[in-house]
Amino acid sequence: MEADAMAKRIARGDQRAAGGRGGGCAAGEAMSDSTKDNSQEDVGRSVRPPSLADLVIVLVTLVVLIGGSLALFGLDALDGPIQVALVLCAMVAMLVVLKNGNRWEEVEASGQRALSSITSAVFILLAVGALIGTWNMSGTIPTLVYYGIQVLSPGWYYAAAALICGIVAMSIGSSWTTAATIGVGLVGIATMLGVSAPITAGAVISGAYLGDKLSPLSETTVLTAQMVRVNVYEHIKRQAWTSVPAFVIAFVLFLLIGWVWGPAATDMGDTGSELTSLGDIYWITPLNLLPLLLLVVLSARKVPAALALMAAALFAGIVGIFTQPAVIRAFVGEPGLNPVVAGIKAIWRAMANGFEKTSGLADVDRLLSRGGMDSMLPTLWLIIGAVTFGTLLEEFGLLNRLIEPMVRAAKGTGRLFVAVFASAFGLNVIAGDQYIALVLPARVFRAEFARRGLAPTNLSRLAADSGTVTSPLVPWNSCGAFMGAVLGVPTLAYLPFCLFNIASPLLSVVYGFTGFKIEHVSPKGRREDGKPHGE
Repeated sequence: MEADAMAKRIARGDQRAAGGRGGGCAAGEAMSDSTKDNSQEDVGRSVRPPSLADLVIVLVTLVVLIGGSLALFGLDALDGPIQVALVLCAMVAMLVVLKNGNRWEEVEASGQRALSSITSAVFILLAVGALIGTWNMSGTIPTLVYYGIQVLSPGWYYAAAALICGIVAMSIGSSWTTAATIGVGLVGIATMLGVSAPITAGAVISGAYLGDKLSPLSETTVLTAQMVRVNVYEHIKRQAWTSVPAFVIAFVLFLLIGWVWGPAATDMGDTGSELTSLGDIYWITPLNLLPLLLLVVLSARKVPAALALMAAALFAGIVGIFTQPAVIRAFVGEPGLNPVVAGIKAIWRAMANGFEKTSGLADVDRLLSRGGMDSMLPTLWLIIGAVTFGTLLEEFGLLNRLIEPMVRAAKGTGRLFVAVFASAFGLNVIAGDQYIALVLPARVFRAEFARRGLAPTNLSRLAADSGTVTSPLVPWNSCGAFMGAVLGVPTLAYLPFCLFNIASPLLSVVYGFTGFKIEHVSPKGRREDGKPHGE
């Protein structure tokens, strides 16, 4: 499980930061003859802890390269320049680590652990690419758009998108799956209705992360509770104290945006032509929604996300053979081919390279011509660079060098809450991984919260508000890269409209300063009412 692997990585990083490597070898590790030779070579070699200058060098490199790529290429920086910047940042971090006396073999091992930690994300991304391709080919996404255009109104479209995604994500416990399925359809409908795709993407992400935070099926919710050592349902109850008000704020703002700045009826375009075009291309029937139903069932039964997505992708292709034979023949482009062979070839191509259709309407073509595993390769490149860089900083003590002064400087409760938020959000930016942003602050600040008599549920809520929710706001973070790729909207374009993701951590920090909904415990771990925490 990716979350468990991340927790183990953090533990290794703590050992390294504390100087837990005797002569470059882990204590108690069985050594072969070759490793004995290496250990003999390490006699007299000292490993220095990272200095403040080391941290400054790495952070300045990150700021200069990321900022330079955005300044030179704008939103197109996500197509390659930012990936190059992150790889160069990782290499600078490697040089700093080697300068401090660490062996190259240790750096390689750290990189291997970084790649192993994203195995789950790799397969999810590839499965999502395949799913978008086959769902477009089979008519699943076009059917969602067709029905959605007739039901949803531009005046309350953004608020409805946030609410729908919140309900779905709470049911299945996955913000990624929600965005990759319902979210894709909602962004497609937005294009047809003439409403803003970036605002719609922000609404989709707002709803998806509300559901992710409040669902006991969510991996990040369970991980946060485990790291702070609280019951997961108690954690969810405390999450509601910030999540529900933050979503109400976002919902109201989305309504206002739709009513005040939404398109007038005369500016909406001729949606009838789009509906006619979709009806001419596909056989629009509720049967096309069977792959979506299968995905919901598999997710509710806790089938791993990658397997559930791939099963829904394959099932959509099979359904499409029976419901959309003309679409499949046109896609394959070989009229005389056996129908069974044509269907297999179409599914294979859609999963690998996505679906393509030329209808004569630009909006329809942009909706339909998407997907494929190969469309996710730039996103995987981005995640590999970011997570490798973040793992090097984490395992060789550079991140602890950043966080420890923040802990010491946080004198009051409000400042302590700001320190947790700054640590989690900063790790999302620097390390590019939401698991690091969740686990490391939870471990570092847990003892400090206990020392000050603050209940651990305060930390679990704050860590989730600061780490989980802000992760899709960073373009090179694994979550930001994923959302930008599947929704087809650059991260920096939808960022201002992720209203829930902005309001939730701000409310948590405000609670810290005001004392509202801040629970206290005695030094023995009992609440002020005398009952054990969690009752």
